[in-house]
Amino acid sequence: MLQINITLNYAGVSISGDFLDFDALYEALHKVTGEESDSPHYYSAKMRVYALCYDLRHAMMGNRDITFVENGMDADKMKYMSIITSEKNVYLTIQMLWPELLFVTIALNDFVKLYGAKQSKDRFMYLQDKHNIWDRNIAQVRMFQAAVAACLKEELTPNMFSRTINMLNGRYFSVEGYTTQYVDVLNEQFLQMNKEKRMKSISLMAKRLTELNGDYQNIREIVSEAAARYNCPPDDVKLNVEYPEEIDW
Repeated sequence: MLQINITLNYAGVSISGDFLDFDALYEALHKVTGEESDSPHYYSAKMRVYALCYDLRHAMMGNRDITFVENGMDADKMKYMSIITSEKNVYLTIQMLWPELLFVTIALNDFVKLYGAKQSKDRFMYLQDKHNIWDRNIAQVRMFQAAVAACLKEELTPNMFSRTINMLNGRYFSVEGYTTQYVDVLNEQFLQMNKEKRMKSISLMAKRLTELNGDYQNIREIVSEAAARYNCPPDDVKLNVEYPEEIDW
């Protein structure tokens, strides 16, 4: 079962699960997000989901961390069942920064709608469509979002949790045309905080991602001007954002 837990220094979360958990999430994210050429106005947000897929795939290839979890077996059960087996299961583990995770969680609301509309041929009826209600890919994505929500509920006060979930639900917010370079800026700002401030700023990061305030508009303008100057798509513009070589998770 997929598990999401906050990291020791609150820089982000660890996402853990067995090989089948990661494989199912990887496939669902790709199916729901669609091809790169689909929905071009969502391209930037789609790349953020693909980045998560990249880590999931490399974890399945053995290029990320692993943890061992109890599987319920013990000496008495093995004796009763006449078998010898491990008492722990191997869980694959990846890490994700809080601003990045929050943005991907929000973006997946849009991609579920787009995917559901494609499946049902009516974007306003996708939730009622019998195929979408039981769609495995949508269920996997919602399970991932639910795991994010469960982690937030464990760490935030009830009021902060309620406000954050309202922002993550994305009922009145879309990532269509979003200038995702702003996510990099928030990632950098979050990493510069100490442990205590990070904990208090998780809800603030969700607010900044969705309120499209002056800071966001400034980054959007910088990206647009650079794209015009160098005659390239805004998605190709890279800001001077520096991540530490080693993140103190």
